[in-house]
Amino acid sequence: MPAYIIAFVEVTDRERYAKYMKVTPGIIASFGGKFIARGGKTETLEGQEEQRRVVLIEFPTFEQAHAFYHSEQYKDTKKMRAGAATATFLLVDGWTPAG
Repeated sequence: MPAYIIAFVEVTDRERYAKYMKVTPGIIASFGGKFIARGGKTETLEGQEEQRRVVLIEFPTFEQAHAFYHSEQYKDTKKMRAGAATATFLLVDGWTPAG
């Protein structure tokens, strides 16, 4: 069953954050992940307006997504994001219809 990492990111230093963005795709791919949404246009349809950057990454399994986030490669990469953005990351199981 697929799993997803959903990130809400407030970028405070675009130049430094751009360096982080260049490194993450390769690390994500090495854990079987792929971007579904990476920034782009958003519209809040209900609730408090969301103005942060929204990122959605799909992984084949919850375990692979968890392994990516806690990997040594990503721990080092997260240091690039420090001071360039604040973020909330969620890991959620996907849903497969019964039958």
